[in-house]
Amino acid sequence: MIDNPRLELLLAKRGRTIVIALIAIGVLSIAATGWAVANPETTTAPQYTEERVTVEGSTSAVVTESGTLWPEGQRLSDSSVYLLNATPELTVEAETRLRNETGGTPVEDGDVTHEVSMRFQATRDGSPFWNDTTTVLRESPSVENGVATSNATIDVESYRRQQRQLERELGGIGTVELAAVLHTEYDTGTHQGTLTTTAPMEITDEAYWLEGELSESTPHRYRSGTERTTTSRSPALIGGLSLLGTLSLAGAALVVRRSPGDLEAARRALHEQRYAEWISRGSIPMWIGDYHVSLDTLEDVVDVAIDTNERVVHDTQRGLFAVVNDGVVYYYSDRGLWEETAWPEMDLEANPAVIDGDGELPTTDLSALDTSNEFAAPDDPDGFEDDEEVWEQL
Repeated sequence: MIDNPRLELLLAKRGRTIVIALIAIGVLSIAATGWAVANPETTTAPQYTEERVTVEGSTSAVVTESGTLWPEGQRLSDSSVYLLNATPELTVEAETRLRNETGGTPVEDGDVTHEVSMRFQATRDGSPFWNDTTTVLRESPSVENGVATSNATIDVESYRRQQRQLERELGGIGTVELAAVLHTEYDTGTHQGTLTTTAPMEITDEAYWLEGELSESTPHRYRSGTERTTTSRSPALIGGLSLLGTLSLAGAALVVRRSPGDLEAARRALHEQRYAEWISRGSIPMWIGDYHVSLDTLEDVVDVAIDTNERVVHDTQRGLFAVVNDGVVYYYSDRGLWEETAWPEMDLEANPAVIDGDGELPTTDLSALDTSNEFAAPDDPDGFEDDEEVWEQL
């Protein structure tokens, strides 16, 4: 049996409910363990792709007259200064690159339009009050391997003359500035936009040059998909659920095996523990006391002992708890009344109480009978002297 009477009483009263609850917890925990193993955790995160559009304008000029510096026909590229007499025409090469930076690949299906123009602007005290733009080139080159290229040729000498004419007309009211403008329109398939870059152009009677670079770059970022990541559930979670299920089922089996079947016996055991200081073990004879009062519970017997300052005697052979006070026996027994506790409990179903009168008793059974003179006549020296001695023997 269980050593703790409180737990024993609880299992006697609620054992069936506890077993059902433990089995339910165990089954659910094992089912949850299987589900956690079969269904790994999936997380999603958006994927982004970055594209970059880069525009670069490079310059070059072909030498038209041989001199001490360069031979005729030589091409000068990205020079910091060009001589007007040797290279009167400037070529501007516009190049646009479309690239997928995330994948490291060029954008093949893009569209690009280049526009190269020359802009005159009259300013006074840094504020413009007049401008005029001449388009030198506008075309949509094909995109090959993510690159589109266009070339525009500028007659520098003609722009020098026009600039001098404008300065004479202004008569010193303001200054006339000249600039090269590169305007690019693009479509990568996911983004559309424009890039404009400007470089001032200085022209003297002997030379010309660009102050700054015709280059610009811009990135574009867009969501291109969703990334799914599958990872196994936490080993601690799976192990905890499995352990919980195992312990719950084992606990249910333990409760079934160790639950007391007699509720009253469990209550009596709890009362024995609770009132142990008032109870002593002993033997109670049948003839003790003049009056016998049967009480309903062991608690009632203990209350009598407390009120009368007596001890409760527990006769384990008779299953009897009793307090004797002034010839009155206050007792409690789960066997019934006082007289019924005199005889030990017997399992009458184990041995038949009736023997067939027509049958013959086997010889072996006869030999097993005790032929001693247990109940001999009073005058037999081995017999009992009186009835009182018979009761004492019983």
